[in-house]
Amino acid sequence: MSLKTAIFKTIDAIPNNYWNSVNCCTNIYYSPDFLKAFERANTDIEFNYIFILKNNDAIAFANTQIVTIGIETITKNITITSDKVRRAVNNMFCNNEIRVLFCGNVFLSGEYGTFIKEGEDKVETFKAIAKGVRQVTNSTKKLMAVFVKDFKDESLPITNHLEDFNYAAMQVEPNMIITLKPEWQSFEAYTNALKSKYRVKANRADAKSDTLVAKLFSVKDIEIHKDALQELYQNTIDNANFNAQILNLDTYVHLKKTFKDQFIVKGYFLNEKLVGFLSAMQNDTNLDAHFIGIDYSKNKEFAIYPRILNDYVRLGIATKSTQINLGRTASEIKSTLGAKPETLTCYCKHKRYLPNQILKPFIKNVQIKSFKQHAVFK
Repeated sequence: MSLKTAIFKTIDAIPNNYWNSVNCCTNIYYSPDFLKAFERANTDIEFNYIFILKNNDAIAFANTQIVTIGIETITKNITITSDKVRRAVNNMFCNNEIRVLFCGNVFLSGEYGTFIKEGEDKVETFKAIAKGVRQVTNSTKKLMAVFVKDFKDESLPITNHLEDFNYAAMQVEPNMIITLKPEWQSFEAYTNALKSKYRVKANRADAKSDTLVAKLFSVKDIEIHKDALQELYQNTIDNANFNAQILNLDTYVHLKKTFKDQFIVKGYFLNEKLVGFLSAMQNDTNLDAHFIGIDYSKNKEFAIYPRILNDYVRLGIATKSTQINLGRTASEIKSTLGAKPETLTCYCKHKRYLPNQILKPFIKNVQIKSFKQHAVFK
């Protein structure tokens, strides 16, 4: 099978027939309109879009971004069992910022970086994607590492072929997924399905946050409150275990204009001051939580974060979703709402061969923080 690679720097340069041929746009996260919103608003990121061609027809797509991050951002939420390995890694990167190429959307948690057309040889096509990523890597100056993210367990027989390209596999924090039952037509029906202590917990969050005034944001609201949204978002980034890149919330303006009611931003006000927000995307029958923002000085007293989690459940029910992806981080508290972990695997390599041999044992020593999984339903 003779496959060729086409690489584009901007969405606008991609021929429309490529999108039609791959047939990936039924998933919002692979659509040019979605990807363009991030490209337009985040000008400090270098984007590349890789298409695999067979007989001049596009049969696969990969989305990459080149970002600059601090090495401590990568290592602060993982345990390294060997001090020797830790010292070697610190020396390798000199504790400085590094340029990393991400294959997969750096702003999303989940398998949204590669797409292979139905009916194609998945292994051979995926290897062609890996060669395309290598082509971008080799043409990028001062690049230190490559990170291919996030794959579900059922994809591993295909994606493990990245090890043939000198990548090492590592598990990352799971997505936390709530599966909604059809009979849950209201939030009350959902809470009635919970065991007593978890129902009390959910209701207490609503009671403590009752003072907050919640509002679904229009495009104009996002524009008016953008600075406050950005500040609240920064608060959550500073508290997060890992975040590779700061999102410019102009992205939300573009997403709301394009996707209207499918893209949701909800603000929470206390005495007319914005103290929290959630964002979400309705993607087919899934509701996916995106970024949130919180004023942590008010969080404990007014239960802002627990209220946001409750409202994600409400939004999932209101949109008749079959599941809610609450994303990574804070896994235990999300499990108290009935979310279960969806294991994700990533692959990493250093651009240069010898440092990569040092990096591989470091990756093998990575241990993601464990959490207590709660069984919350009756």
